[in-house]
Amino acid sequence: MQVTREARAARREAKVRKPRGLRRSRCPVANTLDLVGDKWSLLVIRDMLHGKGRYGELHDSPEGIPTNILADRLKRLEDAGVIVSSVYQDRPLRRSYALSEKGKALGDIVLALARWGKRHIPGTQTLKESASGSGSRAPRSPRGRARRARADSGAP
Repeated sequence: MQVTREARAARREAKVRKPRGLRRSRCPVANTLDLVGDKWSLLVIRDMLHGKGRYGELHDSPEGIPTNILADRLKRLEDAGVIVSSVYQDRPLRRSYALSEKGKALGDIVLALARWGKRHIPGTQTLKESASGSGSRAPRSPRGRARRARADSGAP
């Protein structure tokens, strides 16, 4: 059976195409996870919800995000419109980051995850509880301890 060009064109048009930007499916959960469901993105957003906005502040989170991963996540989140950046120093070029309205809307998700973790994972603490000194902090990487030791000693 020979398929005509018109028949092929009609089939192509009849197919439901995914709108640009969708990855696996039309499912909102799958697409949200594609955007922020990796190991680090929601932690970056969590820190920004707590007022952190500069690269160094975000890098110093208790989880110890590697610098290459942090740079990648900031770029991906900015490309997706979740955060916005602005230059605060020209030489060397330094940026500050802030949540867009789209990013601030993820606050409810971060809060729901924190509540779920507090309820179902013994020993977890919110950043606010950790900062107030109630309980112990999560262990940091050896590199983070060395950096803090140099900072405490005044060495570069």
